[in-house]
Amino acid sequence: MHILLAASAFNSLTQRVHAELRDRGHSVAVELALPGTSLAEAVERHRPDLVLAPMLKTAIPREVWSAHTCLIVHPGPVGDRGPSSLDWAITEGATRWGVTVLQAGEEMDAGDVWATADCPLPPVGKSDAYRGEISDAALSAVLTAVDRFATGTHVPQRQESGRARPYLRQELRRIDWHDDSTESVLRALRAADSQPGVLDELLGGQWFLHGGHPEDQLRGRPGELLATRAGAICRATTDGAVWIPELRARRTPGEPGGPAPVKLPATLALGDRLPPLPELPAPPYAEAGPRTWSDIGYREQGGAGFLTFSFPGGAMSTSQCRRLLAAYREACTRPVSVLVLGGGRDFFSNGIHLGVIEAAADPAEESWANINAMDDLVEAVLTTTDRFVVAALGGNAAAGGAMLALAADEVWCRTGVVLNPHYRLMGLHGSEYWTYTLPRRTGTGVADRLTADALPLSAESARRLGLVDRTIDCGPQAFAQETARLAVRVADSPAIRSRIAGKKARRDADESVRPLAAYREAELARMRETFFDPQAPYHALRRAFVRKEPPDGTPAHLERTVPGRRTAPLPSRRPAVTGPAEQDRASGPAGC
Repeated sequence: MHILLAASAFNSLTQRVHAELRDRGHSVAVELALPGTSLAEAVERHRPDLVLAPMLKTAIPREVWSAHTCLIVHPGPVGDRGPSSLDWAITEGATRWGVTVLQAGEEMDAGDVWATADCPLPPVGKSDAYRGEISDAALSAVLTAVDRFATGTHVPQRQESGRARPYLRQELRRIDWHDDSTESVLRALRAADSQPGVLDELLGGQWFLHGGHPEDQLRGRPGELLATRAGAICRATTDGAVWIPELRARRTPGEPGGPAPVKLPATLALGDRLPPLPELPAPPYAEAGPRTWSDIGYREQGGAGFLTFSFPGGAMSTSQCRRLLAAYREACTRPVSVLVLGGGRDFFSNGIHLGVIEAAADPAEESWANINAMDDLVEAVLTTTDRFVVAALGGNAAAGGAMLALAADEVWCRTGVVLNPHYRLMGLHGSEYWTYTLPRRTGTGVADRLTADALPLSAESARRLGLVDRTIDCGPQAFAQETARLAVRVADSPAIRSRIAGKKARRDADESVRPLAAYREAELARMRETFFDPQAPYHALRRAFVRKEPPDGTPAHLERTVPGRRTAPLPSRRPAVTGPAEQDRASGPAGC
């Protein structure tokens, strides 16, 4: 059937629903609910069988929901209502949560229930949980609701009662550094990550704090800055300390019309305000020693090495790329036959760091430095011929980050991952050797289509196309353990030596046909032309992206109807109610 996705933004959940519905044969289009646009006119234009809202911050107009079945995805269990559902759950320390798919009506979040799904809520940031456990539960509930609608006979269940909670304002998020424990501070930071952040005062300025990780060893006066590490700051609590990776300056009250401040690595945001502090190196092994934070770590298990990295938002600045390259080269000195990149639960990578570029004194020069640092990293992976390299994607990947994964010998993906292997929406040709790695996996025709269509892919669809070698059906928390089990098994395989020898032979053969340097030179020539052209669309697109400027309208590639990948019959129109509702509980996400 034809489904119209109504959304406030084409965010991670909307992308996943878009991709998964297409996988199941439905045709899909998107309409963004933006100021000055009419959802009613869009629905009339699309004439969908069903309107589905994976992430919608505004109410659906009566003229729409009274004429069409409109299903809303609410990130909370049945009866939970309000715009800060997940924020409240994390703030209050909930360990389980849920998602409800309900029918739009007069009162927000109070409509009839079409499906629900429960999920665990681990102690991670809100955005991480949203892309992980919440996304899994949401997809399970959405697919159940869509299937029930398609029958034309299902009767949704009325909500008998509910608890409406208000928007979680900054005064309720406030951290009292002189009284709050580490766990209390972490809950506040996690509940506000990545938006809206926690407003705080620091070094004479007002900042939104983004991200929070525990530190067990460092101590100081509550609120005092203790150290830095990889762009993050460590700040003392009453009983410990926390690492805060990113800050965003508060917009100057006297300049409401000025550009929105950009979220940046904490030390970069503070700049000259930052007093002299020790820069503490990360522990040599990711799981060794006390609780602390590092964005890069390494560990070994059996014959496999695991180089983990986790950068906020999946963005990789010039310095982050260089540090990861240094760690990769060090890992390549270890006596392991299999080296796994990634393996964490959130973003794998989204490529160059557009925020750091936007804040640079010369964004063109910083763009150029960043893309070259990414290329250096990808080249190191591509030219590793003495061991088997696996890219393990527990979270989403896009643009240059997706191409970094393709540089590995195999790509393993958690089933909930969404891939965006394209650059067009940022006005870029792209680099990271994609003109070599993408066609060799998919063929030239499919590669051209993927980069031109600029649409998200599910992990399973990516596997069918050849972008992914293995999908792993497990929850986000289990992905690292499952990846380790598989990697050790590969390392112990009698065939591993022949596989390594075979990859070296293939690399040598490819190099004789066209050297890697030729791919890089051609790609970078086009990137340089864009970076250093002040009129190139890239600069305005980058600025709008990092400053969260809404588009003028729904982009054409989303607005157009995208057919499903297999035929599915249209549902019959819903008849009058003839019987009681079925059980509304969708099955939860699969375990490993």
